[in-house]
Amino acid sequence: MIERQIHALATEDPGTEDLGATRERLGGRFPRGATRRMTQLGLLLGSALEAVQPGPADSIVYASCFAESHALEEYLASFPTPSPTLFQTSIHPSAVQQALIARQQPVGLLVPLTGDRQLVAHAVQAALLSGSPRAILCGGEERGTWSRARDFASPEGFAFAMALTRERTGALGTLGLGPCADPCGECTLPHFFAALRNRSPLRWATATGMTLSLTWH
Repeated sequence: MIERQIHALATEDPGTEDLGATRERLGGRFPRGATRRMTQLGLLLGSALEAVQPGPADSIVYASCFAESHALEEYLASFPTPSPTLFQTSIHPSAVQQALIARQQPVGLLVPLTGDRQLVAHAVQAALLSGSPRAILCGGEERGTWSRARDFASPEGFAFAMALTRERTGALGTLGLGPCADPCGECTLPHFFAALRNRSPLRWATATGMTLSLTWH
C-alpha cells in the first residue's frame, strides 16, 4: 500500500456565481491587474492554493477535464465585433499556471493532467508517487453554458487543493493506493470534489487494477 496524509485542504464551491462576482470576491487575493485576464477557475483555484501554501520544493499535480471552456464561449459570444481582451483570455494558460504566474510562485514540479473516466485515478497516482516530500493535488472545472450540450464543458464550477505528506501526526485524512481486493465504483472529478468538500470516504478502482482510497481521521 502506498499512501500519503492530507495535511491541508481547501475547496471553492461558487454555485451559480458568475465571473464578475468571483472577481469581486477573490480579486484582492492577487496582485492588482492580474485578475482582469484570469478565468473563473483560475481565481477559484488560486484561492484554494493560497490556503494550502505551495512551496518552491513542492510538486503540484493539477487535474481538469475541460480546461475552462467558458472563456472561449465568452470570446465567441463577442462576435461580430470580437473583443481583444476576451481573445487573450480564451487562449489563457491553465488555471494553475494563472495562479502561479500571478503570484510569481516557484514550485519544484508541475504535472498538469486532463482526461475523463480515469482522470482522478491518474492524478492521485501522480501525487502519491511524487518524489517530493510535499505534494499538492489540485483541480477543478469552470461551468459552461451552450457548450455543455456537446459535453465540451462542465455543468458546475468548483476547485480544490490539498497538501499531501508522509507525516501522520495532525493529518486530516489519508489517500492510498493498493491491490484491488473487490470491485468498486469509478470516481469522476465532481465525485472526488464532493467527497473532499463533505469529508466523505471513497474507494474506486483504477484502469490498472489497483484501488485508490480516501479516508478521514
